[in-house]
Amino acid sequence: MYRFPRMYPCPYHMQNQMYQAGQMSQCPYCTNMPMHNPSQLMMTQHQCLPCPDQSPAGTPIRLMDYGPNPFAVNIEEATTQNDNYRLALWTGEHLQLTLMSIDVGGDIGLEIHPHVDQFIRIEEGQGLVQMGDRRDQLDFQANVCADFIFIIPAGKWHNLTNTGNTPIKLYSIYAPPNHPHGTIHQTKEDAEEQHD
Repeated sequence: MYRFPRMYPCPYHMQNQMYQAGQMSQCPYCTNMPMHNPSQLMMTQHQCLPCPDQSPAGTPIRLMDYGPNPFAVNIEEATTQNDNYRLALWTGEHLQLTLMSIDVGGDIGLEIHPHVDQFIRIEEGQGLVQMGDRRDQLDFQANVCADFIFIIPAGKWHNLTNTGNTPIKLYSIYAPPNHPHGTIHQTKEDAEEQHD
């Protein structure tokens, strides 16, 4: 049998009389998870499930560029809440976080960033990502959907096309930043107009 020394109590229980009296066996917010370490000793790790200090469910996040200040956000909620084609959520000196919403049948448009690496995670929707060394030879193709990521190395031509029946909701990290601080493009047409 394994022994779990030092099971750390949840801080929200410390003042809770029901917990102290043993009338409540588990915190609704936290759990103590046994973890196995390399020295074969069993240890515990305190893990929070939902954060009790978060805004109530359904409270919209104010979508704006918070960089370069310290920042924390539920990225899934922010991403799925965004209806703009592109919105810069955080812009710093060395990287940028943007949110995108790509309409059904729409795409990002074939583009290349010569000196910028890009990470993209899809939260909702599905699509086809294509990449290649030449705009007429996109030899990398992958079907992607919710919870997929893909990485676009600097200097690769690339496109993402929505092949599903709902908008693609994604967030993208550019390193270094690729758009001006505070960028908001409500539509793809706005983005193309400002790019020209």
